Amino acid sequence: MSTPNGAATAPAATALVPDSPRSLREAWVALAGLSSVFLFEMLDNSILNVALPSIGRELHASTIALQWVTGAYAVVFGGLMLAFGAIADRFGRRRIMLIGLVLLGVASLATAFVTTAEQLIAVRVAMGVAAAMTTPGSMALAFRLFDEDALRVRATTLITTVGLVGLAIGPTAGGFVLAIAPWQVLLLVNVPIAVFAIIGVRTGVAADVTADLHRDPVDSAGAVLATATIVLALLAPTLFVNEGAASWAPWATTTAAVVAAMLFFLRERSARYPLLDLKLVAHPLVSSGLAFKAASGLATAGLGYMVTLQLQLEWGWSPALAAIGMLPQVVVLIAGGAVISPFVQRVGLERAAWLSASAVVSGLAVYALLGRFGYVWVVAALVLVAAGMRVVGVVAGVNVLRGLPTNRTTIGAALVDTATEVTSGVGIAVSGTTLAALFTGSIATSNWSTRQTGEFQEAVTFSGLVLTMVAAALVGWAILRTRSTADGRAGAPGAEAIDE
Repeated sequence: MSTPNGAATAPAATALVPDSPRSLREAWVALAGLSSVFLFEMLDNSILNVALPSIGRELHASTIALQWVTGAYAVVFGGLMLAFGAIADRFGRRRIMLIGLVLLGVASLATAFVTTAEQLIAVRVAMGVAAAMTTPGSMALAFRLFDEDALRVRATTLITTVGLVGLAIGPTAGGFVLAIAPWQVLLLVNVPIAVFAIIGVRTGVAADVTADLHRDPVDSAGAVLATATIVLALLAPTLFVNEGAASWAPWATTTAAVVAAMLFFLRERSARYPLLDLKLVAHPLVSSGLAFKAASGLATAGLGYMVTLQLQLEWGWSPALAAIGMLPQVVVLIAGGAVISPFVQRVGLERAAWLSASAVVSGLAVYALLGRFGYVWVVAALVLVAAGMRVVGVVAGVNVLRGLPTNRTTIGAALVDTATEVTSGVGIAVSGTTLAALFTGSIATSNWSTRQTGEFQEAVTFSGLVLTMVAAALVGWAILRTRSTADGRAGAPGAEAIDE
């Protein structure tokens, strides 16, 4: 079945479900469970970072081992999202999410028996696998709960707001817990979260409908290449920051990532049943949404990295004062959820995506050019980026799923998360490598010389402007992609899907 211009439409099985919830209240049980999933993903690393000194002392962990306590989770999580997204679209989104939640609970319980840093890293790897199985599914299932785009935006806003609250209170809550309890409690808290999520998903989300899944054979070679590409792409920024641009290791890792990406692209073009159908990714809503998310990831990670160093190292603020200095961003991220739906209703999903992405890029530009002249400019940059990120994080993801057929929603959500993970790593790598190249001496020392202060400011300006230009190019390209559709409604679910 195809449209007059030849584009195939989604099969009849993807038609609207008449008894879908007509309000968020009708779906509150499901939304509570899905929000718990996103809370775990956002809370996990932020709350654990506070405990790293305690972990290092108790487990006699080296600096590298401590880095991998958090890094192993991020790499595994980012590397496996695409593969599990494809598996969920084949074998059931609800089923894969429930399995992942059980794994999360078991892995978190295992924390109580950890005695070495290596064992803790293994636990974190298992948690990364659980996150890859559950996080993309939370967005995909929330999208599929409703037929109306307005309700989809409101549901996604609710879920992300819960996660952002967890991200914001994580360090503070972790600090209070460590004052009265061992660090293991910070990971054991995932157990009740997992149980609550399992109850919400099992009770509130309907079982997978066979007609909404697809039975194409799993593209094992594509899954291996995709995982290798993303893992290498996430490892490379860490190596650039830690080893420096003069080392061979980050360049070799980057080269391997590029080669793996090329092989993955060739595989997906030639495979009869590809892991990721490139024709679907080329849909204007999908490709533009991913570009908006990539631009946001670059700008947000780069800004966060540079501002943290500026406040503590250049201006000499204490960690506590620096945390207070970042509060404007936290406030906007949490409170901004209230304006997303009215804003989207006023300007539309497509326009909301590019306006919010442009705000993120503008905030980074403000910081790169004016951040050195005082805290008021830092606040302006933080607020602009937070406001834009709060909106684009919701609407770009919804647009991506609108541009995909219903039996590809989970891998679409995984694409959105992967774009953010990879570009965030690139943003940090660009900032860290530039700083390492331009700054002389040890950056961790106090009482910088006038020359070192100038070098730091030069590095911040240069890396900030580079990231701004790259992010702006992504936003500009995405705007052209959205305008290439003859009609803003051309991105209805499955509009260019291939008949299954």
